[in-house]
Amino acid sequence: MKPALNWLDQRTGYKKLLHEALFENVPGGARWRYVWGSTLTFCFAVQVITGLFLWLAYNPGSQTAWESVYYIQHELWGGWFLRGLHHYTAQAMTVLLALHLMQVVIDGAYKAPREVNFWTGILLLMLVLGLSLTGYLLPWDQKGYWATKVATSIAAITPVVGPAVQKVVVGGSDYGHQTLSRFFAVHAGFIPGAIIAFIGAHIWLFRKHGLTAKEPRRKPDEPFWPRQVLCDAVACLAVLAVVLFFVVRYHGAELGAPADPSEQYSAARPEWYFLFLFQLLKYFPGGTEVWGAIVIPGLLMAVLAAMPFVGKWRLGHRFNVAFLGAVLAGAGVLTWLSVREDRANPEYARALRAAERDAERAVALAQSPDGIPVTGAVTLLRNDPLTQGPKIFARNCASCHRYGDEDGLGGKPKDAPTGSDLKGFASREWLRGLFDPAQVSGPHYWGGTKHKDGDMAKFVRDDTAKFSPAQKAQLANAILALSAEAGLKSQHDADARDVVLIADGKKAIGAGGLGCADCHAFGAPDPNAAGPDLTGFGSRAWLTAFIADPAHPRFFGTNNDKMPSFGKEGRLTPAEIGLVADWLRGEWYEPEKP
Repeated sequence: MKPALNWLDQRTGYKKLLHEALFENVPGGARWRYVWGSTLTFCFAVQVITGLFLWLAYNPGSQTAWESVYYIQHELWGGWFLRGLHHYTAQAMTVLLALHLMQVVIDGAYKAPREVNFWTGILLLMLVLGLSLTGYLLPWDQKGYWATKVATSIAAITPVVGPAVQKVVVGGSDYGHQTLSRFFAVHAGFIPGAIIAFIGAHIWLFRKHGLTAKEPRRKPDEPFWPRQVLCDAVACLAVLAVVLFFVVRYHGAELGAPADPSEQYSAARPEWYFLFLFQLLKYFPGGTEVWGAIVIPGLLMAVLAAMPFVGKWRLGHRFNVAFLGAVLAGAGVLTWLSVREDRANPEYARALRAAERDAERAVALAQSPDGIPVTGAVTLLRNDPLTQGPKIFARNCASCHRYGDEDGLGGKPKDAPTGSDLKGFASREWLRGLFDPAQVSGPHYWGGTKHKDGDMAKFVRDDTAKFSPAQKAQLANAILALSAEAGLKSQHDADARDVVLIADGKKAIGAGGLGCADCHAFGAPDPNAAGPDLTGFGSRAWLTAFIADPAHPRFFGTNNDKMPSFGKEGRLTPAEIGLVADWLRGEWYEPEKP
C-alpha cells in the first residue's frame, strides 16, 4: 500500500496538499465559532449531490415539470427523502449564512487585509438567495408559480430598465415554458458554477490571510487537525440531524397543485426567509414600491459592502456590529409581523386551506387509474368536479342559492338566499325536506322565491297534512322513487335494496292517488304539464339541461323565477355546467380506502 501511495504522491503531490489543508495554524486553538464556513460548504455539497440525482428524474417543461416532481415525491423509491434533503438543506444554508456573517462581523474578520474575502462572502450570500429564488419555481406548482410571478414583477419596477429586465427573466411577455427553462438553467447551471468559483476564491483568500483571532489569545495556537476538524464534523452532523428531522417530519418537501395561470392563488407567499421583504413592500403602496423593493435594500447592501472601510476605526466597528444586528432584528420583526397578519386573516386562512385541498386532490387524481392526462397535470383539477364545482357554484350560483348555508367554498354570504339550498339535491333527505310542510316555504327551499305560495307549496302545506296513513306511505315511497330517478352514487346501495318500494312509488307518482301527474310529466312527455318534467329528475342529463335553460317548457317555462339560462345565454360552457352538476350530484373520483 505504501509504495502505491508514494507513487501517487510523486505524480500528484497530494501529501503536501493534504498537509496544508489539515495542519493549517488555528490561532488560539480550535473553537466552535469557526465551524460556520465548514457547515456551509457541507450544505452546498449536499445541495449539489442531491440536485444532480434529482436532475436524473426532473423534466423542466411547463407540461412535464409538475409530473416529474410528483414522480420523485410519490413514485420514485426514496424520492421524497432525496427531495426533502435538497429542500431543507437549502433552508439551513440561509440560517447558516446569517450566523456566519454575524461571526465574521463581530470578530472583525472583514478588516484589512481581508476586504476582498468579505466581499466574496457577500456575493456568495446573494448567490445562495438567488439559488433559493430560482428553485422555488421548478416544481411548477401554484405556490411556486404565483410567488415567482410576484418576485419577478418587483424587477419590473426598477427605474428605466425594469420592464426589459423582467422580460429577459421571464423569457417573454408571459410566464410559461421559457420561464421555467431559464430558471432551471440559472438554478442548476449558472448559479452553482458561480458559487463553486467564489467558494474557491473565498477559501484561497481565507488560507492566504488565516483565521482572525481575538487578542490576547487565551489558548496556544494548534493545527487544524484534529480538534478543529472534529468540531467542524460535529457541527455538520448536527446540521444534518436537524435537516433530517424536518425531512422525516414532513415526509419530504411540499408539492402544491399544478400551476394554473387561470386560477388566482390567494395563498401565494414567498419562503420564510423572504417574508421580511414581502412585509416591507406593504408599507410602500402605489407608485412607491421602488423604495421598498430597490432603494432601501440597495442602501443596506451598500452599507454592508462598505463595512471594511467603516470598520477601520473602533467606533466604526461598533457601528458595523450594531448595524448588522439592527438589520437582522428588523428582518425578524417584519417576518413576525407578516406571519401574525396572515394568522389573523380569515381570507388567507381560507385560501390556504383551499390550496392544501387542491394539492391533496391533485395527488389523488394523479394516482387514479386514469393517471395524469396527456394534456398535462394542470387538467387534473380543471376537469375535476370536486375542485371546479364549488368554484363555479360560488361565482355563479351562490348569489341566490346556498350549499349547506355556505357559498360552496366555505364562505358565508351576507345576503339572504333567494333560492333553495342545493346541498344533497335530489337525495332522499333533500326531498323529504321539500315535502315537509314546515320546511317547503322556508329559507332552505322556496322561502326566497315566488314559488313559496305556489301550487306545490300549498299542496305540501295543506294537502299532505290531511293524508291518510296509506297516502303517507305512498308519499314516502314516491320520495324514494323520485330520488331514484337521479341515480346518485351515494344512494346506489339503498336504491338497489328498496327496489320494490321504488316501484310502488313510481306508480304513486304516475297514476296513483297523490296527484303528481296533474302538474308534472313522469315517464312520458306531457305537453300540458304545468310543472317541471320529473322523468330522470336529478340525473346528470336532467340537471345539466335544467341549468342550461330552466325556462325551457320541459322545466319551469314562463314560471321560471329569476334563474338565468346559463347555457342558452352563454354564461357557462357545457363543460362548466357538467362540472357543477357532477359536484352537486357527488359524482367525482375518490380513491379506494384501505
